[in-house]
Amino acid sequence: MKFLIIIPAHNEESNISACLESLKSQSFQDFVCIVVNDGSTDRTQQIVEDFISKTSNFKVLNLPKSEHQPGAKVVRTFNKGLETVDEKSFDVICKYDADIVFPRNYLEKINQVFVTNQKAGIVSGLVYIKKDKSNSEIKNLRNPNENWLDFSNTNNEWTFENLSSKNHVRGPVKAYRKECFEDMKGLRTVLGWDNLDILLAKKHGWEVFTIKDIWVKHLRPTAYKYNDQKAEKLGQYFYNIGLNLPLAMISSAKSSFKNHSAKEFFITIKSFLKQKEKLNLTEDEIRFIRNLRWKEFLSNFGL
Repeated sequence: MKFLIIIPAHNEESNISACLESLKSQSFQDFVCIVVNDGSTDRTQQIVEDFISKTSNFKVLNLPKSEHQPGAKVVRTFNKGLETVDEKSFDVICKYDADIVFPRNYLEKINQVFVTNQKAGIVSGLVYIKKDKSNSEIKNLRNPNENWLDFSNTNNEWTFENLSSKNHVRGPVKAYRKECFEDMKGLRTVLGWDNLDILLAKKHGWEVFTIKDIWVKHLRPTAYKYNDQKAEKLGQYFYNIGLNLPLAMISSAKSSFKNHSAKEFFITIKSFLKQKEKLNLTEDEIRFIRNLRWKEFLSNFGL
């Protein structure tokens, strides 16, 4: 199978080299990689251009600086890269982040799943972050002498980034079978796109897989501490994926309980109720998502 890899990048001078080197070293080489430089003001463009001058299957698209839009911006940047190629020439379309380092057999393993399971629509490995042993908080400690391509993890310095279950394909490492991607009508330019794609893939009968025995290094971990702004974004996300008020309240309660914050629940619901924008979903998609979420909720009670 032939892979198209698109990497949105903005001010990634500290990470992009390790990411690209790890892709260059893959045992599976039937891919084209496009780095979409979204108006970086650091050395990202120079680093990428120096790298691609020595390779044939890596390309760069330089864009002017764009307005910051959480969730939507990265998809728009990804889509700019997608517009530069004929996606029908590829079997798998990947949206990878610029701060990810891949083990040498990563693409080979992803390819195996797509080849052996014709219903596999979205596939990834697990996402790990570096652990600070002197502190219970998770941080990304940079060691200039570290071999980023070493995945032996003999000292257990890298640990699972526990933001969702190990069955969820995370936003930084999305790989889509082309037919699944087309059924979904691509990625939606909304906050929460990386959960909405899972729901839409399931709507069209595709299966979602995480390979538990391969993992990637996330060099810039996702913020994990809870704050009011994140609660507001959570309410916007529940709205964007088409939940109604009862489902939003259930989901908000679950999140606030997990984070031990009653305040989160009220901020999230307030944010949900004030959303007025037209949903980027059809009535059929909304109906499917709501039915699926109800089934998942009721299954917790054996119903």
